[in-house]
Amino acid sequence: MMQFNVSSTERNYETDYDVIIIGAGAAGYSAGVYIKRSGMSVAILERESVPGGNTAVSPLVENYLGFNAIEGADLAEVFRKHYAQYGKIITEIDVRDIKKDGEKFKIITNRSEFTARALIVTTGTTHRKMNVKGEDEYYGKGISYCSTCDGYLFKGKDVAVIGGGNSGAISALYLNGIAKTVSVIAHSKIKKCEDAYIKAIDEKKIPFILNAETEEFIGDGKKLTGMKYKDIVTGEEKTVNLDGIFVYIGVIPQTAFLKNIGVVLDRHGFIVADEKGRTNVPGIYAAGDVLSGSEEQIATAVGEGSKAAITLYTDIINKKF
Repeated sequence: MMQFNVSSTERNYETDYDVIIIGAGAAGYSAGVYIKRSGMSVAILERESVPGGNTAVSPLVENYLGFNAIEGADLAEVFRKHYAQYGKIITEIDVRDIKKDGEKFKIITNRSEFTARALIVTTGTTHRKMNVKGEDEYYGKGISYCSTCDGYLFKGKDVAVIGGGNSGAISALYLNGIAKTVSVIAHSKIKKCEDAYIKAIDEKKIPFILNAETEEFIGDGKKLTGMKYKDIVTGEEKTVNLDGIFVYIGVIPQTAFLKNIGVVLDRHGFIVADEKGRTNVPGIYAAGDVLSGSEEQIATAVGEGSKAAITLYTDIINKKF
């Protein structure tokens, strides 16, 4: 697995561009290629020292067209190299605020102030972690946050989904057609997913373990072998042998910096945009996992990034902002 640090700790970059993209993931890279090829200057601002977003931290990607199987970090590097032929990537830039400055936007960050005529926000999400022992150690070694990304790796094996909401239920139903056994483990006292999912889970006889407080993920140092949880009603501690665990307790959209500029967010903090990627603020577009209703897939992020870029270019030509 490749890990590339493309840090720009020196001030070796311009600060004014036609378009600035915030977030160097699949959507951001895709948007950047289209923006530059349309004749505009572009830079991507990335908070981390190693760009790539959630693609880069995916253990194995088997559902992206053109690659039978590729590690996420390797695919992210393919994206980075392609985009780097066209535009600048500036890493370790934490965007704090955005303000309107005449006909341009001013982007306030931890290091410099940038200006651009238009913005595309592709900051994505971070997975809400459980913060229990063994979670970091066995991530990518049995612990996953994406069943559609990694489910096939557990064909014929015993897995569990942690999380009793709709996302957890959908994941369990998906895995039921792949894994040998699937169970849902939830901290709640009741099944919180929609009735239709409860019915489907019951019909497929997928066990739903309630009142379970995860205490530890266990393994042999090389791979996950199970988990320990406590029944919060009886206080009994239990150990379950598992090959894989899929954590679905929510994601956190990276949108706090949009508060002052007035971009409309949904109740969970995701960006509300039209079918072309336009937000309610003229000149600000969005794509990828940060969008409300996102499919959270690499392929859809790439498509949304290109669509937002094409829309932005068309809007400029038509003088919509």
